[in-house]
Amino acid sequence: MGKIKDMIKLTRIEHSLMLIIAVVAAEMIASGFPGIERFALSIITPVFISMGAFAINDYFDIETDRINRKKNPLLKGNLKPGDALLITAVSMMIGVAASAFINIYCLVIAIVFAVLSILYSYKMKNMLLVGNAYVAASMAIVFIFGSYVVSNSLSVQILLIIAMIFASGLAREINGTIRDMKGDMKARAVRTLPVAIGAKASAAIAFALYMIAVMITLYLFFEVPPFLYNLYYGILIVVSDVLVFNSAIVFLLGERNRYGMARNTSLAGMGLALIAILIAALAYI
Repeated sequence: MGKIKDMIKLTRIEHSLMLIIAVVAAEMIASGFPGIERFALSIITPVFISMGAFAINDYFDIETDRINRKKNPLLKGNLKPGDALLITAVSMMIGVAASAFINIYCLVIAIVFAVLSILYSYKMKNMLLVGNAYVAASMAIVFIFGSYVVSNSLSVQILLIIAMIFASGLAREINGTIRDMKGDMKARAVRTLPVAIGAKASAAIAFALYMIAVMITLYLFFEVPPFLYNLYYGILIVVSDVLVFNSAIVFLLGERNRYGMARNTSLAGMGLALIAILIAALAYI
């Protein structure tokens, strides 16, 4: 039972719910329900690639996590590093194979991000801002993927959502490097943004990115259907924006004892934003 729990933790299955929400929302906004078979395939692809990406990340992060959090499931002993590699390989193959039955666009997206997820954990994470940008892009790409499941182009709505998610995702990753600054420097000599310019300046950049994301959410409400004056979207997005703002302030003020809480708060805020987008998308059918 302990091994199963650690596998669930290793692959961060809870993140899959957010991916499913994003894919469904993108499909509804772009065109509508794609049919049960294609819909199932469109869910399988991002979920399994994400599982593989988290597994390979923990494999390469063992030494860093010994210093930073000690919560890496590979440190508990139930799972071995080889298990993480096997889980990564199987998950990636399932995800890419599923995309091949959708269309060529989805297959290319799946392959590119499966490869990049491995390169990120192996090397890109050590590159100034490149790793952060990749993680933010991996959050936004789900909307591109979902859109191409049912369409051959990207609508204005999808492009704005992509910009919002990328900005908030990049901000969250920068704040994450502030939290992990000590371990990154000791274990892997990672040159992250806080290492290069300091935690305070990095937190200011993250705050600005969060505010850009917040402005986009508000612009959607006041200018862009199906979000235009949608009260369900409006109420949820305000709560989401407040959570994100609170998280950004914690890092801006350098309240180290609240970094963990702030990271969870920002994730909750982003999850709530996805739910708000989904609700508006369902009303758009």
